[in-house]
Amino acid sequence: MHKFGPFLLAAACMAAPQASASPITSNHDPAFGAVGQVQIIASIPDPDPSGIAVVNGRLFLTFPKHDGDHAGPVLAEWKAGRLIPFPSAAFSASSRGAPQTRLISPHGMTTDTSGNLWVIDDGKIKGQPIPAGGAKVVGINPATGQVIANVPLERALLPQSHMNDLRVDLTHGAKGTAYITDSSFDGHPALVVLDLATGRQRRVLENTVSVLPDTGYQTVLDGRVLHYDPAHPTFPAGGADGITLSADSTRVYYAPLASRRLYSLPTDKLADFNTSSSSLAASVVDEGEKGAADGLATDPWNRIYTTAADHDAVFRRNPDGTFDLIAADPRFVWPDGIFADRQAVYVVLGQWSRLPRLHNGQDMRRPPYLVAKMPITPPDTQH
Repeated sequence: MHKFGPFLLAAACMAAPQASASPITSNHDPAFGAVGQVQIIASIPDPDPSGIAVVNGRLFLTFPKHDGDHAGPVLAEWKAGRLIPFPSAAFSASSRGAPQTRLISPHGMTTDTSGNLWVIDDGKIKGQPIPAGGAKVVGINPATGQVIANVPLERALLPQSHMNDLRVDLTHGAKGTAYITDSSFDGHPALVVLDLATGRQRRVLENTVSVLPDTGYQTVLDGRVLHYDPAHPTFPAGGADGITLSADSTRVYYAPLASRRLYSLPTDKLADFNTSSSSLAASVVDEGEKGAADGLATDPWNRIYTTAADHDAVFRRNPDGTFDLIAADPRFVWPDGIFADRQAVYVVLGQWSRLPRLHNGQDMRRPPYLVAKMPITPPDTQH
């Protein structure tokens, strides 16, 4: 357990490539001891957060139930040191009512280019089947709290789907198109495409390399060297997970959880229901290594931020394919949901690698659960 004050400044925030910012001059690793800032902006005793979005300085978080039921809320605003159910207790902190009339287990969260919040509800409570209407995409106006969309996932849903994260593209479809990663609880990951105006939906890229875990995948977490073994899981692993859009919404980037590769597709093809899944697979671009990322996020300058649990870090991929280390901190135990705006990148430190199912039934998580903020600046001439 790491014992740090809630506003301790931590190491390793860089605005330039590590090689030039921290030259190798001794037998010490230059990644440690670098100057930088990590601010803890939320310290939550319970439950464990996952998705994150920041709108006009307001911090929104999701609290899924697929790995353990809790009293709620499942979507909340962190305000004055408290979790406030959002947009209402009836919608985000209720266990009663028809599944489509409330949030059950929201996971990923994002904003669109108009500033609206979008949430993917996987509808899954641990030990229970996904009820009809439970899995859905929900849009909320953060200024008014009005639910502007509530679109169930039906034809694209499998009994063991894990609708994990999403991005909403307002350049395709009358009301936009949602791209969703189905990580799958039973080894059938895919991308899901949803027309928000019509509800038309489909699964694509099933059983293709860009949505599947890497064979032989290895990582290091909490000082343990771990190998991917779906029959005996020892860390969070699986298929398509992190997803983000380019700043102009022309490409979608995504990655399996147990993989260090980053993949992309043009949204013109992905949003076109007439494009076959095989044609989409032929259009996938392998963008190279990006680290062991759970969450992905894009800033206004088209730079992609990736979490890196095996480095207790956040990386940044620049448009030219080079990478920066944004921050590394021992409190970054399984950085999960990530969000970027013009001022900062924000990350949820979910400790998901310490769940009981990964440690012979023993819960190794150590609350409080933290949310970190790291300042960013516009790109310089090096990129």
